[in-house]
Amino acid sequence: MAKKINGAEYPLSKIFSSDFEYVIPSYQRPYAWTIDQAGELFDDLIAFFQAEQEEGYFLGSIVLIKSEDSAYAQVIDGQQRLTTLTILLAAMACANNGEDREELRSYILEPGKKMEGILPKPRLSLRERDKEFFAKYIQGLQLAALIELDPSSLDNESQVNIRANARHFVQAVADALPTPEKLRAFAAFLLTRCYLVAVSTASQESAFRVFSVMNSRGLDLQPTDIIKADTIGKLKSEGDRKIYNDKWEQMEVALTRDGFRDLFTYIRMIYAKEKPKRILLEEFRTHVLPKNPDPKIFIDDVLDPFSDALGAIRNASYSATSHAETVNYYIRWLQRIDNSDWIPPAVLYLKEQKNKPERVARFFELLERLAAYMHICRWNVNDRIEAYAKLIDDIQSGAEPDDMTQFEFTHEDHEAFRDALDGNIYELTPRRRNYLILRLDSFISDGAASYDPSALTIEHVLPQTVPPNSEWTRWWPDAAERKVWVHKLANLVPLNKKKNSSAQNYEFEQKCSIYFSGSKNVSSYALASQVMAQKEWTPDIVGARQQKLLEILCDNWRIQSA
Repeated sequence: MAKKINGAEYPLSKIFSSDFEYVIPSYQRPYAWTIDQAGELFDDLIAFFQAEQEEGYFLGSIVLIKSEDSAYAQVIDGQQRLTTLTILLAAMACANNGEDREELRSYILEPGKKMEGILPKPRLSLRERDKEFFAKYIQGLQLAALIELDPSSLDNESQVNIRANARHFVQAVADALPTPEKLRAFAAFLLTRCYLVAVSTASQESAFRVFSVMNSRGLDLQPTDIIKADTIGKLKSEGDRKIYNDKWEQMEVALTRDGFRDLFTYIRMIYAKEKPKRILLEEFRTHVLPKNPDPKIFIDDVLDPFSDALGAIRNASYSATSHAETVNYYIRWLQRIDNSDWIPPAVLYLKEQKNKPERVARFFELLERLAAYMHICRWNVNDRIEAYAKLIDDIQSGAEPDDMTQFEFTHEDHEAFRDALDGNIYELTPRRRNYLILRLDSFISDGAASYDPSALTIEHVLPQTVPPNSEWTRWWPDAAERKVWVHKLANLVPLNKKKNSSAQNYEFEQKCSIYFSGSKNVSSYALASQVMAQKEWTPDIVGARQQKLLEILCDNWRIQSA
């Protein structure tokens, strides 16, 4: 019987060769990777390239509908990686004035082979909606022209992400690989020592089944199960094994199975103080268990108190005779950050200092400020982990929160934070801009407001597209000035309603009374109420509002003025 499923590991030189012609089906979701994921991928590749001279780098797997005798391959899983890697190859092809353009172009575009009947064509075709855009700018190596485009002029979020990642890669390649020699060495590493596993099957039904199995979140054996067997198996007494097995299972039930696994990743970070390089089980056995060889001490003094601390953070349920609500207030804001890298120092501090509520409150106040700074300034995962590792050192040294070095901002930190807050906030990822707008609203309302982020949308007051012969054109006759201000903080308002494209270009008074107000002609957001109190929306008003809002943020986050 013919084989139904094929799977093999290929270097990228083979992945981007005539053996594969990738097509993204129209039913797939749009390209969604932002510079967070793309930047992390590049940083990891560069770090591995610099540290390892011979080892291969595994980039994961892709699932394809593909017959053995054809290069044509519909991508069921893997389009984000394939698209991002193509953008990276394009950035490399354009580097150093395009010295290696032609050789690298062959991994982006199939040059064709007349004698073999192979036509010239892109190696990757995106969904119809983005196919021409990607072919023109990325596969056509027109990155400079792409970067010049105004993001607000692009058709959809996928194209915005493609432009942003191209811009990021162009700069990242220039910074990390400044000479042709370094670029060629990295290109050789990328193409010959970086691997993807391609799993292919000729039928759609089979491909989706493979995808489902590979992404299953069933109750398969977890690393925590193996660690549990190793740990409790060391106990001599059957009674002790029962007691500690029950204790272990109570922690797992309280945190949920996924939450309990997360706990082990956080404990690993506290001990290792670096980004994981191997699977959790190996790292836990390397960094944690050798320092806690006694199973009773490990469960009683490490796992149990860390479990309690994580439970308090997950539920914002820290309890104490004082300052508890302050601590939980900051935890709730930390939970809105788009990563969980802050959790290891947070659980460590709660474990060590939970009976000193005033000190805990100060720590979480400073932690939220640090996390907000890295969040808004778009720190990548490697830089965040390095900062939090140093914070873990501070905690373990016994320092008071105000004496912890990671909470001390340098002049450059203050400047970077101010510049980010004064930038085009709407162009941040939705998670970042929503966090910032709601945090600002909370400062204005003295923290009294509560928010439902699931119902939140951020809207422009001055529209992105100004209708001709409107009051907007009278107030803002200069198109260049509109472009400067349209995405800034002062021109954005939070609303508890879905976007209404027909209302976005209303005249100002109509926009306030119909679009920005709630059912009772009031807004649940202080920021929107401030806008509704205005009679007009001119450059002078927006400029003054911008300065006022920046002062509020700087005062509350203690950002030094320039």
